[in-house]
Amino acid sequence: MEFKSVGIKGLGYYVPEKVMTNFDFEKILDTTDEWIRTMTGVEERRYAAPEQATSDLCVEAAKKALADANMTAEDLDMIIVATVTPDYITQSTACLVQNKLGVKQIPCFDVNAACSGFMYALTIAGSMVRGGVYKNILVLGGEVLSRIVDMENRSNCILFGDGAAAAIVSEVEDGYGMLSTHLGAEGEDDMILKIPAGGSKKPNDAETIANKENFLVMKGHDVFKFAVHALPLATNKALKIANVKAEELKMIFPHQANVRIIESAAKRIHVPMEKFYLNLNKYGNTSAASIGLALGEAKEKGLIQKGDLIALTGFGGGLTYGSIIMKWAY
Repeated sequence: MEFKSVGIKGLGYYVPEKVMTNFDFEKILDTTDEWIRTMTGVEERRYAAPEQATSDLCVEAAKKALADANMTAEDLDMIIVATVTPDYITQSTACLVQNKLGVKQIPCFDVNAACSGFMYALTIAGSMVRGGVYKNILVLGGEVLSRIVDMENRSNCILFGDGAAAAIVSEVEDGYGMLSTHLGAEGEDDMILKIPAGGSKKPNDAETIANKENFLVMKGHDVFKFAVHALPLATNKALKIANVKAEELKMIFPHQANVRIIESAAKRIHVPMEKFYLNLNKYGNTSAASIGLALGEAKEKGLIQKGDLIALTGFGGGLTYGSIIMKWAY
């Protein structure tokens, strides 16, 4: 069986209008702009309007990706949404996006790999196109994290923002596109990064709501420890599979979680920080949207061109991690 070269043919991203700055947090929390910037690198983040859900953000990003690929929604064969903040537990956000784009019958589903979700979804889409099962798959990473953080918890509410990113995965010119992928997970159940209540193990009730167990909880030190190990691990393994050396990379697009994590990973991958694209100062941690959002912004600025070798790499709750090496196709 002959496998196709598969890559991204179109990109799009969307962030809500409302800006929440560090100075806004100074008004409601015992914190300062200087402390937040020093510890995380975040200066501001975007929050969805009350009437906006994750599917709404995804639709806006999808429209831009379709235009970038010179396609219409009718050209799509599948929709995959990576998210930890779906509109509903069921139906899937992908099905809602399908409806809002006005297409019917094509398969749609969500992926929950937290902040690694975009890489997981790209890998799934790439495998299906490479094998000839589908031609054009819309991959989305979208989050409205402002709805799942406790705004009185200064240790984590300052980190997160809302946004969406979209990629059209299709066959590309031979030798271009996804050269390799490496996904992994270190499953745990130790409250390192999760929402304690709201699932089948602990349904929400008056007590869980009163205890704020419907909000995200995170052990920052443990997440940091995992991240500085997982980012270089995933990247180096993907580089090895692709037979690409780190110094050959034009740019690296890491999960936009914390600048100190990225600085540590850069040292372990032996790549200068100048090659890491960062926009977490503007958007904070947007989970499954963050890598695609960074990639879309960089492409919009003309920072990546056809033939450039790039890496997408990230980590997330689960705990999960993943990296993809690409030779940019357009």
